Amino acid sequence: MKKVVTIQDISCFGKCSLTVALPIISSTGIETAVIPTAVLSTHTGGFSGFTYRDLTEDIPKIAQHWKSIDLKFDTIYTGYLGSFEQIDIVSKFFDDFRSENTKIFVDPAMADNGKLYTGFGYPFVEKMRELCSKADYITPNVTEAAFMLGEEYYEICPNEEYVKDMVKKLCEFGCKNVILTGVSYKGTDLGVMTYNSEKDEYFFYSRERIGGNYHGTGDVFASVYVAAMTKGKSIEKSTKIAVDFVIDCIEKTLPDVKEHWYSVKFEECIPELIKKFNN
Repeated sequence: MKKVVTIQDISCFGKCSLTVALPIISSTGIETAVIPTAVLSTHTGGFSGFTYRDLTEDIPKIAQHWKSIDLKFDTIYTGYLGSFEQIDIVSKFFDDFRSENTKIFVDPAMADNGKLYTGFGYPFVEKMRELCSKADYITPNVTEAAFMLGEEYYEICPNEEYVKDMVKKLCEFGCKNVILTGVSYKGTDLGVMTYNSEKDEYFFYSRERIGGNYHGTGDVFASVYVAAMTKGKSIEKSTKIAVDFVIDCIEKTLPDVKEHWYSVKFEECIPELIKKFNN
């Protein structure tokens, strides 16, 4: 049985980070361990007055205990990390728990829509870039990629060659595979460009853009991708499964979007996801 550990925050209400990663990855038949970096009463998108408890001090203690009982993982998956200290701790976790067959997947969650998240500056971008250099897979969106490369952000990408150049440059930091999300050439489409540096291979897959803002879909995508990759599916197959699942979740939410504005109904789509994995 495959084992994944995912390191990110958990929201008691709302569907993002660990609240998404644990059920999605587990549903595919993968044993999923978690290290919460913080506990929030709700996620931060659209809610106000939420509570926040930092758990940075607990992470090394958890890691030390796990090391003492010789836990091993097929995949280490990190999401949102809120500080330089957390990045340093996670970097050490990679060193301590990485084996010859362990895959490291980093979602450098720190920016979107052309802007860094509140509280982050360029020094944080540089720190995250260092963490990405240790990864086998990274999944930045176009905004995060632009910041890491020090390039201008385009909501609509100029052309395919521009995007291919971005993903290739990102691999030059040290990671082996890039899964670049949020790629649009016309504004009516939205897709993912991948690059495998070892094979020098690109792959692009897109679907028609559905209007609106849907919180947590980046975490949904990353979680499905991690599960597919851990199960041994190719970059191409993992990308298609993850993109299609996100679209399915949005479409399932649309009829009730006014009441369910804070996230997508991924739970109702899990049975179909399991079928895709079994096929």
